[in-house]
This record gives sequence, structure tokens and C-alpha cells, in this order.
Amino acid sequence: MMTIATTTATEATGSSPTTASLYPEVDFPEDLGLRELPMLFDAEWVRWAYHQQFGAQNTDPHRIRIRQFSHSLGRAAIVGYEVEWQPDEYIPSEYFGVKVERDKPIELFRYPDDHHLPGLSEAARPDTVHKLLKRHVLAMPHRRVGVELIRYRPASRAVLCHSVGRVRFYARVMRPHAVAPLLTAQELIGQSGFVLPRLAGYWTEGGIVWLSEIPGKNLRQRIRVGELPDPSLLLDGLQTLWSAPHVPDGARPFNLSRAYRRAKRSFTHNLRDGGPALRSLNDATKYLDPFVQSWRPTSVAHNDFYDDQMLVLRDGRIALVDFEETGPGDPMLDVGNFLAHLRWSSCFGRKGGRDGSGAFYQQFRRASLDRSRWIERDLAFREAVCLFRICTNTIRRPQGNWRSRLEAGLSLVNETLG
Repeated sequence: MMTIATTTATEATGSSPTTASLYPEVDFPEDLGLRELPMLFDAEWVRWAYHQQFGAQNTDPHRIRIRQFSHSLGRAAIVGYEVEWQPDEYIPSEYFGVKVERDKPIELFRYPDDHHLPGLSEAARPDTVHKLLKRHVLAMPHRRVGVELIRYRPASRAVLCHSVGRVRFYARVMRPHAVAPLLTAQELIGQSGFVLPRLAGYWTEGGIVWLSEIPGKNLRQRIRVGELPDPSLLLDGLQTLWSAPHVPDGARPFNLSRAYRRAKRSFTHNLRDGGPALRSLNDATKYLDPFVQSWRPTSVAHNDFYDDQMLVLRDGRIALVDFEETGPGDPMLDVGNFLAHLRWSSCFGRKGGRDGSGAFYQQFRRASLDRSRWIERDLAFREAVCLFRICTNTIRRPQGNWRSRLEAGLSLVNETLG
């Protein structure tokens, strides 16, 4: 990790242009509490800061891709980047992050040396992974260990695959304080009717939890190609969770209000110049504000239930591979969240509605209402508030047309609200 003095792109690089573009080219409104924020989207400054921290390479990057953008208004912002080299250079991509925080120096850190995730450096290097597995998972003779990065969000989390022979574990790397809540959620989700990965070991100080591999096919991909599951498989698994008799100490209630307020603050800030998107935002929040204020947990729930969290096994059973939000929540919100993701995929996915997401949306919605006898309007509110939160993807994973995408997403929220 490095702290770097605040400087402008011109001061940093002089007048010579960079050879590496920043992709996508995006522009967000200024944040008066974080005057350095525009620099994180300036190609000249980003390339200069990268070279200042990590040194110049023999060849210039082909481009630097913006992967994630996390912004807490007036307080802090983190942008995650991927450095892509020329295809004929055969150099693997690199990942780094830049954090700006109010009244603090700018931080730069590169995977896997992310000081916010103290166990990541050891978990990412084959020469140290074997020692970690022996210490925290199982004793094994010395043999070749494989490490594959699945995903990385700077300063937040990472998932890696550790393979020893034919045995594979998924290492979830997080900030150390997040380990205990994940273990509590794992105990709670064990009361559901879903197939679950086995807890293989954990290292609290390093912020790592190892889970066993479950061979299966991603449910979202199956739905997109038209291989639709029986809705009862999902509802049966959920109902056993909703009626869980044991709630362990430390189970965290889902905080819908906090998640909603954060999304609303982001949208209000980024749409403050007005236009149709701001009008759609105001229309949506007029109905969602009182709903969120009145919402309360009613039973145990998954609290982040959607298709990309699940696998379909060979025998047709459904496995849950992500469950960290499990705790006191709202069964109808689980269904609403699943419907919201299907709706988003159907409207804004790569195939533009020409996949199975829309068809399964109708099947799953009807099956849920028939089984639970819920009021359709109550379910619509939950689907809408989950769609509202999904709209943050247009900012967190920015594209050049983020504003029009956000406007379309908010229009979908209002359509759901009727």
C-alpha cells in the first residue's frame, strides 16, 4: 500500500498523453467532500499513479479497465482497476485499487497486497497456501497447490480456488470482522432444504473461510438458455429456512433501511442535475420511503436470494453457494429479490429479453403467490425495492451510458409499483 500526494493530472504527467486508455470513459458529478474523486476517472492521472506505485514496465498497458466503483458520499470512494496488456505480450492482467478518503492521503494497493484484507497475500500465493491449508483446513503431505482468482473487489473481498490434487476449496477472503457473521449465517442456512458447501476451515485473523466445492451448473446460466427449474425446488428449500426453529446468537437482522438509504443517496447525488431520471427517482421514492420505514423482519430468511447464488446439481437438486446475509428477514423479500434479478436480466441482459429469464419470472411469481397466498401488491413493493437496489449496478459497475441505464432501471421500478 502506498499513500500519494494529491496532484492534478497535468502536474503528474506534464503535457505528454498516455498510451493506455481508461475504459470505459465515465464522468460522475463532483463530491465536494472528496475533491480528488475526478482523478480516479482521469486516464493520465491513473496511469501516472500506477507507475509511481508499481514502477514502469518494459511495455505500456493496452488499457486500464474500471471494474468497480464504491462511493460513500462525502466520506470515501474506491475504484478497482484491471490492467490489460497487448494480446501478443502474453502478460496476465493485474488488478489494483485506489482509495480516496476525506482528509486522508490517497491509497494505492495491488492484488494480492491489499492491507484491508490481511489474509489475501498468503491466500493468493501457492508457496504459502499449502501452509494455510495444513494449519486451518486439513493435514496433508506437501504437494503442488493451485491457486485461481475467481473475483476480487479491492479493500472489500475476494474469492479464490485452492486445489490440491483433485480436491478443491473455495477461499472467501474478507475483512476479519466479517468472519464471525459469515460463520453464524452458515450455521443458520444449514437448516434450509438446499444443498450447501461444507465448512472446511477458517482463519479469523486473516479473514479467510474455506468452503468445499460443489460440482454443478450455474442456475442463472441454465435459466438464460431456457433450462428452467421447477419453482417448487426453490420454494421448498426456502420454506424450510423460513421456518427454521433455531436462531443462533449473533444472527444479524437484515437492514433494508440502510441498504435503501445508501442507494437513494447515491442516486440523488448522481442525478442532481435533473432530467427524466431524477423525476423517476422522485416518483419511486414517494412510494418506497413509507414502505421501507414500515418494513420489519418477520422470520429467518436468506436476504440476498437470486439465481446467480445457486448451482443445479446432476440430480436436479439446488445448491446455495452464497449465504452471508442469512438471518432475521422477510420471506416475501427473498422472493421479491429473486424476481427483481430475473426482471433485470430479462430487460437489460445481453440477450435483451431473448432468454429464459422472462418466462421463469412469470412461473416463479405465480408459483410463489399460489403457494403462500400473498397479496400481489405486497410482493410488488418488495420486488420494486429490490430492483431499486439493483439499479446501483449502473454506478458500481460503470459504463459510459450509466445515466441512461439508471433512468431505464428506475422506470422499471415505477412500472413494478404500478
